[in-house]
This record gives sequence, C-alpha cells and structure tokens, in this order.
Amino acid sequence: MPRFYVRTLLGAGQELSLPDAVVRHIQVLRLQAGDALTLFNGDGCEYPATLLSLGKRDARCLIGERSETSRESPLWLGLAQAISSGDRMEFTLQKGVEMGVSVFQPLSTERSIVRLSGERAQKRVERWQEIVLSACEQCGRNTLPEVRPILTLREWLAELPAADAQLVLSPLGERRLADMATAPSRVWLMAGPEGGLSAQEEAQSLDAGWQALKLGPRILRTETAALAAVAAMQTLWGDYR
Repeated sequence: MPRFYVRTLLGAGQELSLPDAVVRHIQVLRLQAGDALTLFNGDGCEYPATLLSLGKRDARCLIGERSETSRESPLWLGLAQAISSGDRMEFTLQKGVEMGVSVFQPLSTERSIVRLSGERAQKRVERWQEIVLSACEQCGRNTLPEVRPILTLREWLAELPAADAQLVLSPLGERRLADMATAPSRVWLMAGPEGGLSAQEEAQSLDAGWQALKLGPRILRTETAALAAVAAMQTLWGDYR
C-alpha cells in the first residue's frame, strides 16, 4: 500500500487536502478515488486513509482509525558520519534509515572533501532530512530519524552524547563487537570520511572516551563501513535476531 508523509496532525474521520508533493506522487502511481493509502506524520503511528478525489493539482482523502504500529528497533543507534562526497552521504542516510538508525550526526573532519557552512550547510541538512523522510515512506518506519546540524569533530566530542557504548570505526582498532560482554541498548557509532579520520582525530576520539572498533581484516569504504557495522549491531542487539 502506498505510504506518504504529511506534516500535520492526523485523526480518524478527518478529511485532508494532501500537500503538492504527495499529489504528484499519487498521480505518478495513477491512484484513483476509492484507493487505499497510508499516511504518517512522525508521531510513531500510521493512519489508513481512502482517497476521496483527485484533480490535476489537488487530492483529498478520508483518514481512518490510527494504528499504533512501531517498526523501531529495541536498539537505539546514533550514527555520527563524517561527510562523504558525491552520493555516498545520501546512500548512507537512506540505507541507515532502512536498517534502523535512530539519529544522524553529520561531521566535518580533516579529510572531508565536501566543505559546508552557513546557508549551504543548512540547505544540505534539509536535503538530507528529505532523503530520510523518503526512506521512511519506503521502509515503513513511523518515527522519523533526525538529521542534526553539521558539527566539527571537536564540537561533537565535546558534547559527550549519552550512550552505553561509543564506538569509532578504525582499521587499527582492536575491539570487536563480539568482545562486548554486556549488550548495550543505546549506542553511538562514528565513521570517518574517505580516507578515514586522521591519526590526531582518532587520538582525540579515544581521549574523549570512544572505543576503536575494527570490522574484520579488510579495508571498507566509508559508506560500506558504517552500514556494515549497523547491520552487525542490529544482528547482535537489535531486531535482526
């Protein structure tokens, strides 16, 4: 069933004029009056709806009873991802949503090829949030992962985010996920850009209490490393079991 995100309160019996972006999507899918669809607004629930009418530039639907359907993992997982170039960052966000990442923290690091600040940074974060929304539509999540404003690594390390485990990916790391005696319920994972974190940045992370995590003997690309780690954590502690 087609799923669409709408930025408004939803309630049973409500007739809703759908936003332009949803109308265009409905037209592409060639839905017709009487067809069923699902709406969600990020409150953790989803709302079945029936399309009442569809015009060239407008569509109306009738909202049904709220369904408290959660597809969130029992593992809360934050991903602090150094900004990567091209479509790599967008790929990481999209697949991270599908795999159950709870929040994304973009980082500007020494080896980040893409440099963003001011209005450009704000617009890029807005673009990334739209990618997250689209991924939620596709994968069925009703809770929206936040894409936070870009921080430098130094700013990020100073925040000391609350977690049972703070893990930074490193080809020189000695710790493995299997070595963790207690299963965490809240994890922050940090991944570097192309070329990884510099030696100084990695040292700063370790000094701040992060633990260096190694994923096997092979060197992984930045978009592969983070997602491989997320999948492994969901298998060990989340909902892939």
